[in-house]
Amino acid sequence: MRRATSIVREVKLVAEPVRAIDREGVFEGYASLFGIADLGKDVVMPGAFADSLKKRGAGNIRLLWQHDPSEPIGRWLSIVEDRRGLKVRGRLNLAVERAREIHSLLGEGAVDGLSIGFRVERARAERPTGLRRLEKLDLWEISIVTFPMLPGARVDRVKQAGEDLAQCIRATAVRLFS
Repeated sequence: MRRATSIVREVKLVAEPVRAIDREGVFEGYASLFGIADLGKDVVMPGAFADSLKKRGAGNIRLLWQHDPSEPIGRWLSIVEDRRGLKVRGRLNLAVERAREIHSLLGEGAVDGLSIGFRVERARAERPTGLRRLEKLDLWEISIVTFPMLPGARVDRVKQAGEDLAQCIRATAVRLFS
């Protein structure tokens, strides 16, 4: 006697490709997160960027590719500390060849890391953890990178012009279930 086997239909939702950047090259994300140790055991504390941001402003902090001073790729539109960390909004200069390449890589999700370049002005070491608490930093550049020292420092999704959450959900459902 043969047993009837029932087929269970399984549905797995695949995330929509991240649109990390708009057509004009504008993107945003977190370049640093407060209270989280990076791969080098540094922990940025809330307020660490306050004096530097007041002194320099977003316009005097460079937007680079892989921390390379010979690879400026755009400019920062805003840099602010919020409760989570250092929130940034930048624009790639699409007249620059490298910036167009990065624009394409960000759009595909191949690159999405952010990393800060700074000078330590005040820090304290913690024993026995080996962590270094960074309390005051002189921020001079933020780079788009392949591998950030702080894995959570990433370019976030940027809302497309005219798109809202309901439209996104409807479009994804149509794509998946039709």
